[in-house]
Amino acid sequence: MQHFKLGFIINPIAGIGGSVALKGSDGMVMHALALGAKPQANTRAKLALEVLLPYQDDIVIYTANALMGEQCARELGFTVEVLYQAKNKHTQSDDSQLAAEALLAHGVDIILFAGGDGTARDIANVVARDDDYQPLPVLGIPAGCKIHSGVYAITPKAAGRIIELMITKELVTLTTGDVMDIDESLFRQGIVKAKRYSEMKIPSELRYVQAVKSGGKESDELVLQDIAANVIEEMNDHEDRQFIIGSGSTTAFLMSELALDNTLLGVDIVSDQSLTAADVTEADLYNAIIDYQGISKLVITLIGGQGHVFGRGNQQLSPRIIRKILAQPGGSDNIIILATKAKLEALANKPLISDTGDSELDQQLSGFMTITTGYKDHVLYPLASPQ
Repeated sequence: MQHFKLGFIINPIAGIGGSVALKGSDGMVMHALALGAKPQANTRAKLALEVLLPYQDDIVIYTANALMGEQCARELGFTVEVLYQAKNKHTQSDDSQLAAEALLAHGVDIILFAGGDGTARDIANVVARDDDYQPLPVLGIPAGCKIHSGVYAITPKAAGRIIELMITKELVTLTTGDVMDIDESLFRQGIVKAKRYSEMKIPSELRYVQAVKSGGKESDELVLQDIAANVIEEMNDHEDRQFIIGSGSTTAFLMSELALDNTLLGVDIVSDQSLTAADVTEADLYNAIIDYQGISKLVITLIGGQGHVFGRGNQQLSPRIIRKILAQPGGSDNIIILATKAKLEALANKPLISDTGDSELDQQLSGFMTITTGYKDHVLYPLASPQ
């Protein structure tokens, strides 16, 4: 069984200055402790994890040692793997960043972190480094004195509910949240000076924002136009990309929007919005990836009602082809999966399926994938290996 890989980080000192009127913890930890402050971040994080207790058997929590996540998760009975060891009792900004790097390298499905705006900045320094690729989604548990950033759930329990949606394979929309912070020294003088530092991708409860016909039903043609517009914009933004277009009606619609001939049951290659190769064989495709100087992106869709992404109707996309695409800068972000939300809902919560014939590769691909469901509209959906 494929477990949900939950990355979990607690900044143990987040919010420690709040109860003693220090309006923050930046550089004030020892002073706050001397005034009798009690750390609250672990208590807040526990409220989020308690929501997930019914799903303990389905989750592995990857975290940092002691109060940075391990203690909280173990006390609740979760399966825990510690990937980072903080050296000091009073953790620093570097500890949050190093823990996030360890989780990112391990391929977790999401990073759930407890802290304030300073912690959000630390996480963003790791996961939001490169605007070219889809970063790992994160979600904040509010535990700091300052919560100006838009990457936090409203409450700790709300954070747990959003993770629950992912675990139960509900459609979860990816949105962008700003990472904000204020100057604490000025704040202590009564001056609020906030600054936007970056942004991160966060999951939120599903919101249907799309073109509809009368009656409120999703219009496939209008939604497909939005999906195609999103891919075409990416083609326009990057000249050093070639796009391998897989089979299916959704990708065929994309080709029609590009005014290019399409091989409905085959694989075509597009570069600079021109058709460079049609109905390619596996060998032709492999050579095209090797010979191309830039990055090769794979644009595919799923088989309606079945959910197969690899292994049905696109055997040209062999394991060595997929591995070559994954080995490029950007990794799994080089696989662009297109689908309407109606098509995903028709799967009745069943995961997408990767059946490449290579069990190790299928396991590597397993996890939550970003699905393009409209223009600037994406959802997270699980991809699994065949049972």
